[in-house]
Amino acid sequence: MKIALLREDELRQCVRLDGELIQAVEAAFTSLADGRAFVPQIIGVDIPEHHGELDVKTAYIRGLESFAIKIAAGFYDNPTRGLPVASGMMVLVSASTGFPQAVLFDNGYLTQARTGAAGAIAAKYLAQDEFETAGVIGAGTQARYQMLALRQVRDYDRLLIYDVIPEAVEQYVKEMTPILGVDILPQEDAEAVVCGSEVVVTTTPSRKPFLKSEWLHPGLHITAMGADGPEKQELFPDVLKLADLVVCDRKSQCFARGELHHALEAHLIAEEDDIIELGELTSGRRRGRTAKDQVTLCDLTGVGVQDTAIAILAYTKAIALGLGTMFEV
Repeated sequence: MKIALLREDELRQCVRLDGELIQAVEAAFTSLADGRAFVPQIIGVDIPEHHGELDVKTAYIRGLESFAIKIAAGFYDNPTRGLPVASGMMVLVSASTGFPQAVLFDNGYLTQARTGAAGAIAAKYLAQDEFETAGVIGAGTQARYQMLALRQVRDYDRLLIYDVIPEAVEQYVKEMTPILGVDILPQEDAEAVVCGSEVVVTTTPSRKPFLKSEWLHPGLHITAMGADGPEKQELFPDVLKLADLVVCDRKSQCFARGELHHALEAHLIAEEDDIIELGELTSGRRRGRTAKDQVTLCDLTGVGVQDTAIAILAYTKAIALGLGTMFEV
């Protein structure tokens, strides 16, 4: 039996944050709405003494020949060691035999890319068709991917940014201005970003809420993707109560670990409320934004179907290009 080993540099040749990836992740969300996906609970491991966390995610989508098992870690003191915050790998497994087909040593790249794709999908269905100003809170890796992804589905002229680390903002502006081709304007606080933008993405590992309901304004869309664990929180719970349309990647998961989790604990929403899953939008079962002045919100926690979708895409393209190292086991 042969197993392919693919390195990060090879995977970057195969998968980019483009329309092909967004389409693959959309199809994965649709499989959830169609009832074709089996998604077990996330295994989450916190390592507080080292300011770290690790998640294991997987999903099998009926009809596909393979599925992925993903290990993703985030250790937030790593930059002081000269290391990136995120790391990880995926194992692609045959759905017919259970044997591994490939090990994808992506160092977290595939997770970053598929998360960006989910943000693009949220904006595609929930943001206004035309707007001038986007905003991002946080200046880390996902702040880059989210804004690159947004450019895939919407044009915008300027980007407002805030981070608690001014040096991170300076680096972001320097790096991303030529890539995005828009004016990037640092802001003095998160309030200025939200109040001055039509689309805002929160990308922080915050454990205390900072985005307040009084900052909401007609036409605003918020994608909150930082709270992917039960102890994380970026939005005050009443933000979800006051939004006109609330969407998430997977309700059962967000009720346990996303922004919905905190609003549920605060008794400001209930599991029976009209909360839409992304797959209901991608499948056409439900509509997203229906009026320009609506306030819309999407809570993203990252679902295993995204990992299976991007792993299959990467593996298929790598094999076609002759990439990777094959091992007999």
